[in-house]
Amino acid sequence: FLKSLAELEVNARHSSRIRRYIKESKLPAGKTLSTFKFEDAPSINQQQIEALAENSNWIKECRNIVLFGASGLGKTHLASAIAHGVITQNVRALFTKTTALVQKLQEAKQRCQLPEALAKLRKYPLLILDDIGYVKKSEQETSVLFELIADRYETGSMIITSNLAFGDWDQIFTDNMMSVAAVDRIIHHHVAVITFSGTSY
Repeated sequence: FLKSLAELEVNARHSSRIRRYIKESKLPAGKTLSTFKFEDAPSINQQQIEALAENSNWIKECRNIVLFGASGLGKTHLASAIAHGVITQNVRALFTKTTALVQKLQEAKQRCQLPEALAKLRKYPLLILDDIGYVKKSEQETSVLFELIADRYETGSMIITSNLAFGDWDQIFTDNMMSVAAVDRIIHHHVAVITFSGTSY
């Protein structure tokens, strides 16, 4: 009887923790694997996506996932779905539009508080940067974006969605050497680079 009570308590605490993690992650509602129509995305390997969502070891190894493709192909949906899957395995995650996060980091830098802002992000083993290709090509914004990528290097995992392939990231960064350095840090420890093709939903 006591063993059953203890198991119920453990399960209740686990469920409560997962609900809290999902709420704080700010993931878009309803974007899970069960709601993604893989039949409409023939370029995507369903088994690969499911494996990434069901096994969080790649996060323990600080590896990254990059999703490339045009708008409307499901990049954000699958990024969220993978994140939702690993959250159920007690992994904290944070979803954010890259432009919004860059603006916050830029404001923190102006207040000389960028190290503190980056430290707060480190409490999330997984950071989802959505639509990185829409960051404005300005020295102020791209410099804090690079500092974020450098700070996450070998300390945390990222899922990045982009409408720009790596070869076009000079449209994001003002300096070509910075662009190359950012890509190097992302792909040095990557678990998957997934390219979407087809027509928009």
